[in-house]
Amino acid sequence: MPDLLIELFSEEIPARMQARAAEDLRRLVTDGLVEAGLTYAGAAAFATPRRLALTVQGLTAESPTTREERKGPRADAPEQAIEGFCRSTGLARDQLELRDAGKAQVYFAVLTRPGRKAAGIVAEVLEHAIRNFPWPKSMRWGSGSLRWVRPLHSILCILTDEAGAEIVPLEIDGIRAGNTTQGHRFMAPAVFAVTGFDDYQAKLKRAHVLLDAAERQDTIRAEATNMAFAQGLEIVEDNGLLAEVAGLVEWPVVLMGRIGEEFLELPPEVLRTSMKEHQKFFSVRNPKTGRIERFVTVANRTTADHGETILRGNQKVLSARLSDARFFWENDLRIAKEGMGVWLEGLKSVTFHNKLGSQHARIERIAALARVLAPQVGADTGLAEQAARVAKADLRSGMVGEFPELQGVMGGYYARAAGLPDAVAAACAAHYSPLGPSDDVPSDPVSVAVALADKLDTLAGFWAIDEKPTGSKDPYALRRAALGVIRLVLANGLRLRLSPLIAEAAAPCLQAAGGGDATGAEGDLLAFFHDRLKVFLRDQGIRHDVIDACLAMPGSDDLTLLVRRAEALAAFLKTDDGENLLQGFRRANNILTQAEERDGVEYSFGPDPRLADGPEETALFAALDRAEGAIAPALAAEDFAAAMGAMAALRRPIDAFFEAVQVNSDNAIVRRNRLNLLHRIRAICGGVADLTKVAGA
Repeated sequence: MPDLLIELFSEEIPARMQARAAEDLRRLVTDGLVEAGLTYAGAAAFATPRRLALTVQGLTAESPTTREERKGPRADAPEQAIEGFCRSTGLARDQLELRDAGKAQVYFAVLTRPGRKAAGIVAEVLEHAIRNFPWPKSMRWGSGSLRWVRPLHSILCILTDEAGAEIVPLEIDGIRAGNTTQGHRFMAPAVFAVTGFDDYQAKLKRAHVLLDAAERQDTIRAEATNMAFAQGLEIVEDNGLLAEVAGLVEWPVVLMGRIGEEFLELPPEVLRTSMKEHQKFFSVRNPKTGRIERFVTVANRTTADHGETILRGNQKVLSARLSDARFFWENDLRIAKEGMGVWLEGLKSVTFHNKLGSQHARIERIAALARVLAPQVGADTGLAEQAARVAKADLRSGMVGEFPELQGVMGGYYARAAGLPDAVAAACAAHYSPLGPSDDVPSDPVSVAVALADKLDTLAGFWAIDEKPTGSKDPYALRRAALGVIRLVLANGLRLRLSPLIAEAAAPCLQAAGGGDATGAEGDLLAFFHDRLKVFLRDQGIRHDVIDACLAMPGSDDLTLLVRRAEALAAFLKTDDGENLLQGFRRANNILTQAEERDGVEYSFGPDPRLADGPEETALFAALDRAEGAIAPALAAEDFAAAMGAMAALRRPIDAFFEAVQVNSDNAIVRRNRLNLLHRIRAICGGVADLTKVAGA
């Protein structure tokens, strides 16, 4: 069984496209091979700045012969029908078979397709993959019609088995497939032939090309870490930057440079962002002071002077970039020390959304909402309002104009420079958080109040103008905002009623938008929070139906209460008592529901224990009394584990009741009493959670 090796060699592929392109090549080729009847043992794809490569191991040498039978028209069918069947099968009439089928004879076509050699199939599949490759952006060059991300120079395509390597016959726009490739552009540009994947990877390495992106990342990480450690410093981890830099080089050479003394007092976030965004440098931090003191850059070649010339050039460019950053910083500090009034006034002319007004109008809404939230989260009302009024001021600063990703972070620095309280400065820095599922959640009460107000205003505003997420589209990151609210509430154990807060946030937004249905927006937005909560809890192992069972209970807009109930129910249902009780509840509910539908009445009148017949029925009455007496105070104390435990005690009495008692007795009075007893089971269990929402209940 041969192995297949493909390489598509081109000008530089943008780093952000490489991983996806490698996966697309693997998918397109392997799917095409399988559709053509070939099988394989394994496949792996690779990408460097100048090449996409694919190895497919254990490919079958040829596709199998296939035989297909197609049933056609009857022998006495109209001539046109028979001719049409012949055309569809590609056979002449005398090649068809007549077979008995019931009372008539029917034409059958037997289509035999001989197997094909792998080389021919690979050629067709690869040509289709290349001509239909899903690049985000592609280009044409020269006079050809082929489109590729950058000019495609060569195609390596060989099948290797015990007999040796065979070049797959393929030519696309004048590019003929071969068995050769090139190494590093500068260090080993010569062409060389390969005989298979192992040979290919080994020769590339000798030619200063590391084929595997993971190996390039590991090399960069290890060498940068060692260099920093030798200087008593540490690398600031940035996996996104690491992946990007590994996509810029085929032969990573790690170099460490110094940052000029005149820039070391810049905030570390400014240094990190400037170096990352402009030059793809890694930051190197002094763990004792937290200052960024050096940088790591990754060259694409070794040099005779061990990178000194490269470092000098990089440091010259870095100094120019950091000089700009220092200018913004110093100018912004001057404005901040004057009270940031210029920035706050400037926000009146910055549009947040054409239907929701300016950033200044939005700040007024957030400040009012922060005042409402402050006492509920344990924050000082005045500080929360003050923080809300200055939290967006940095949007007008020079630094955030240059680096938008530093909004909030710079606001914290500027608030301190303005002499504002630490809690206000911290809230300015943290009010956008959490931005993602792994982002830290603010815990300082003032920060929490402003962060919640900011996110609730965003959500209420876009709900007011009917700009909700649809499908995979969420241009205003509203799902992220809702998750942020959920994480702020749960991480801080807050007891908030979302419904009145949504109404409070929605009222000024609806007014700004020209009116609307406040009640409808409130209910719809609360449902959106519940949907996001389901996604959040699903990742923690709590099923959707368990959450639905708790959502049906009072107080579902109190997320902390809701989650505590859901966690207790989820834990309860994982026990034998929980599962068995659910089965008993299910049986009681089904019998009761069917009887109520059949009789047209509701059996909700209290059952009379004097009509109990037998020890099992008497025991169930007693068990329900005990459970009710224990569940009610447990729920009042929000001790859901205790409530579930009291409910678990009903498992055996309910099981025994159903084993010994016939609910639908011939005696109408007894039957009615037992149905009322089942209603009591449903009511007691339903006081803890709506078990009818649990799957299978």
